[in-house]
Amino acid sequence: MTAELTDPVLVPGPETARSFRDALGRFATGVTLVTTEGPNGPLGFTANSFASVSLDPALVLWSPARSASRFPAFAAARHYAIHILGVDQFDRIAAFGRGGPGFADTLPDRNPEGVPLIPGALARFDCEQHATHDGGDHLIIVGRVLRFSLRDGAPLVFSQGAWGGFAHGG
Repeated sequence: MTAELTDPVLVPGPETARSFRDALGRFATGVTLVTTEGPNGPLGFTANSFASVSLDPALVLWSPARSASRFPAFAAARHYAIHILGVDQFDRIAAFGRGGPGFADTLPDRNPEGVPLIPGALARFDCEQHATHDGGDHLIIVGRVLRFSLRDGAPLVFSQGAWGGFAHGG
């Protein structure tokens, strides 16, 4: 016996764009902060479009929006770092979000490739651009992981337009 579907079925398009975005928002994601050295200094980009691709070779991906003001610098970046933020780093979102000061008030540490780093991330992946792929209004950037670090802590999570934490059950 099969259950009947009672939820409305929609087709993606201009008239359902908000509903489509809301449907995608039902998937909770972690929050990353991607950094690189731009033409005018260090840059950061908040992103929740991060995924592992391969363990051997070690590859990860993220997808910046083409409409973002910092897009050209990240699309061209040979090296960058992806920082997975902890719930205790919520303040980083405002600092690196649209119109935030970014690195303006700090002198960041850098990795061997000169990429600016965010201290205290739950995990960090120092990457070299491996490949890029068209992703419609986003660019899919695949990075080869050169080195990584990790620490214990609760992840910062984004779902349905809200930021929060994740508590481990016991």
